[in-house]
Order: sequence, then C-alpha cells, then structure tokens
Amino acid sequence: MKEELNPIVKLAKETVESYLRYGTILQPKELSPEMKKRAGVFVSIHKYGVLRGCIGTFEPTKNNVAEEIIANAISSATRDPRFPSIAEAELSELEYSVDILTKPEAVEDANQLNPKEYGLIVESGSKKGLLLPDLDGIDTIERQIEICRLKAGISPSAPIKLYRFQVKRFK
Repeated sequence: MKEELNPIVKLAKETVESYLRYGTILQPKELSPEMKKRAGVFVSIHKYGVLRGCIGTFEPTKNNVAEEIIANAISSATRDPRFPSIAEAELSELEYSVDILTKPEAVEDANQLNPKEYGLIVESGSKKGLLLPDLDGIDTIERQIEICRLKAGISPSAPIKLYRFQVKRFK
C-alpha cells in the first residue's frame, strides 16, 4: 500500500494534476497550521530521481503558504526555463517536494554558512541567485556560492552580499 502524502506535498501534486488535466487552479479547502503561515516556498518536481522543475519565492508573495504552493507548483511544472513544460502523460512518474523557507538573514562571513543546513542567496546589485540547502553534490560553501553566482549571472569577481535561510522540507 502506498504511503499517504503529507498534506503540503499532496497540495503541490494535486495542483499540478488539476492544472495540467483540466486547466483549473485549485482553491485550498482545509489549511493545516503550516499552510496558514506566510513564507517563501519552493516546489521541486522530480521524474525518476532527476529534477524536472523547481520554482519558488525567496519571501512570501501570497496570503499564505498554501497559495504560495499552488502558484509555485504550477510554475515548476510549466515555467521552469531549464525544462520543457511537464506533459499530462508524465504525471504518474513524478515526485514532489516542498520547501518552506525561513526569513533570509544577512551573513557577514562565508564561515557562517553550511550547505547541508542553510540555503543561500547571493546578491550583487539587482541580481540574486538562490540555492536550497542539502542538495546532492553540493558539499562545500565555495560550490554553493559558485552555483548561486552562475544562476544569477554574477561574475566571479563581483562583490556580493550573502544571505542564509533554513527550510522545512516536505516529501
């Protein structure tokens, strides 16, 4: 028997399925205490263990976490520029995870970072790059900063500001 999905992950999954099958955007019915809060949220979609879409918000843009999940689940499935939109035929092959972010805090020194514990935002002028914590293959602070710079188009020599955050990950 298949394990019951956490309500947060279930909302992301049902949102993508409803949107791709019927073109409808779910309206959340019952909100768990976690869904009533306001926070940045990332929705990651994997197919056979390989990333298929990941979009999120650094800080809250909606009324609550449930609305963030719905908006970001649709964007992950259809608007991640790294991938073609997910097709309805793929729905049974997908796995979802949802990260709820703490408020980013400025970091004075890279030694205050830990890629397993903290996500990272690198900022230079108007450019920002974000990387979630505890990702496979990202084991050093230097690699985490390098990837954030690449994602944001920030040159290796440009001065940067660092912000860290933690996540509560639901799978």
